[in-house]
Amino acid sequence: MKATIQSDVKDAMRAKEREKVTTLRAILAEIQEAELQKRGEGLSEADYLTILNRMVNQRRESIDQFKKADRADLVEKEEAQLAYIMPYLPEQLSDAEIVAIIDAAMAKLEVNDMSGMGKLMSAIRPELLGKADMGAVSALVKSRLG
Repeated sequence: MKATIQSDVKDAMRAKEREKVTTLRAILAEIQEAELQKRGEGLSEADYLTILNRMVNQRRESIDQFKKADRADLVEKEEAQLAYIMPYLPEQLSDAEIVAIIDAAMAKLEVNDMSGMGKLMSAIRPELLGKADMGAVSALVKSRLG
C-alpha cells in the first residue's frame, strides 16, 4: 500500500496536481507516524484501513462543518481530498449489503434491542472496516434495533 501511494505521489507531481500531491503526502505522513508507533514492525492491512478510515472521517466531518458555516470553497477542497483518499479503500458496500451483515450478526448474537448495540457493533466492525462509513453503519444498527 505504501509503495503504491509513493508511486502515485510521483505521478501526481509529474502531472502537476498539487492538491493530490498534498493529500497523498498527508496519507504517507500518517503511515509513517503509525510505523513509528509500532517501532519498526510492519503495518498490517487493517492498520492501513484504520489510517485511511480516520482520514476519510476527518474529511467528512470537515465537510459537514464547512457546509454549516457556508464555506463552499473549503467544502470543495475537502471533497477533492476525499476523492483522492477513497481509491485506496476497498469497494464500498451498498446499504442492502450492510443491512444483510447486520441482520446476520443480530441473528447469530441473538441481539434484538439497544442493550446489545455495543456487542453487535464489535462483531460487525472487522467485517465492515474500510468497506462502509461506520457512522452510517451505526445509524443503520440503531434503526434495526429500535
